[in-house]
Amino acid sequence: MCGIFSLREGVFLDKYVIRGGRPLYGELEISGAKNAAVAIIPAALMVEGVCRIENIPEISDAGMLLTILSEMGARVRAVNKSTVEIDCTSVRGEGAPYDLMRKIRASYYLIGAMLGRFGSAKTTMPGGCNFGVRPIDQHIKGLTALGAQIEVRGGFVYASAAESGLIGSKIYLDKISVGATMNIMIAAAKARGRTTVENAAREPHIVDLANFLNSMGADVRGAGTDTIRINGVDKLHGGTYTIIPDQIEAGTYMAAAAAAGGKVTIKNVIPKHLDCISAKLREMGVEVDEYPDAVVVRHTGRLLRANVKTQPYPGFPTDMQPQICAVLCLAEGTSVVTEGVWDNRYKYISELKKMGAEVQVDGKTAVIEGVPYLTGAPVVACDLRAGAAVVIAGLCARGETVVEEVSYIERGYQDLVGKLQSLGADIRCISESDAYSSAVV
Repeated sequence: MCGIFSLREGVFLDKYVIRGGRPLYGELEISGAKNAAVAIIPAALMVEGVCRIENIPEISDAGMLLTILSEMGARVRAVNKSTVEIDCTSVRGEGAPYDLMRKIRASYYLIGAMLGRFGSAKTTMPGGCNFGVRPIDQHIKGLTALGAQIEVRGGFVYASAAESGLIGSKIYLDKISVGATMNIMIAAAKARGRTTVENAAREPHIVDLANFLNSMGADVRGAGTDTIRINGVDKLHGGTYTIIPDQIEAGTYMAAAAAAGGKVTIKNVIPKHLDCISAKLREMGVEVDEYPDAVVVRHTGRLLRANVKTQPYPGFPTDMQPQICAVLCLAEGTSVVTEGVWDNRYKYISELKKMGAEVQVDGKTAVIEGVPYLTGAPVVACDLRAGAAVVIAGLCARGETVVEEVSYIERGYQDLVGKLQSLGADIRCISESDAYSSAVV
């Protein structure tokens, strides 16, 4: 996988080289959901016995979490590229590799898992993409309500509930937080008594985590609504679970097909999870046909303007905001995009401007004047979804686009280059070592 070696070892950096202007035709399969996998893998720490997890995406974030569990003493065995067996029976409460934990946002799920398993935890503050501050105040509020004592100092989170253990509680989240909802669910699975989480997030990966926990013997009810109830159990047992398809990966390829034109069949999806994305693309003049486990995206000609506001599920996802902005750069007229979830998520706009996009940002609002075409340029993937956005722009642009910092992209997209190549895109991955070798020759 292009970029993984550079992320782990730092020996060389990889780049994508894209020659745009080719419409996309063909079909592809969506991988397992990143946002579900990065919570389910840490949750396996709570299980006594073997967890067989299927449809794990082959991405660096999942790989790092599996490495973290392995270095903590878990037995991790790859059955095939997308299936892993994890046995955390002999896991130690200490020994987590902090150099890996600090690189990923999902490190905070280990707080809830380690509290539930050992009664204490030490993790790094969440890392990952660099689009603004990642507060964990709602995580701390929820875990504190369960009886944990938590302190943040020196870039680490220290948590302890060793004396009395975690005890179920009623928790109202001050703001809808996917991460906090999932962390509380993990910790409360083995807490004594009932935990009620109100104003809970409702994303598909929250339901997936609840289904995973329940398949291992937990009692989680109401996931997918704004009130989740967790009745603590004494023990979680091993079992087999299959992760849902990735809503955002599917949406990214839908956006790519809309922007580049052509006809793409996207398989292994849950169309209901894509409703908000499909509706917005249809508003832009794109044909989207739904089937039981697939969508077909078809578009020719100029796109229509649209206004987009990101919101918690079932609203338009914030993780699709950069991609839809890239598409709207080519739409006729003026579009307005409002970011309703995160602050400072428009860093990538400067990269799109290098390619000829006309975008003005004011706080959480981006005003986009559509242009007839974009022009290839050297750009940087500022974060995971921003990286997907500049790739989409490169697929449409005239000339060559070179995307740097692609390790961000490969945190969450399995074989992006290969999948786009299968649709006829002219995209390849090169490394600095390749460029050096060519220069020497």
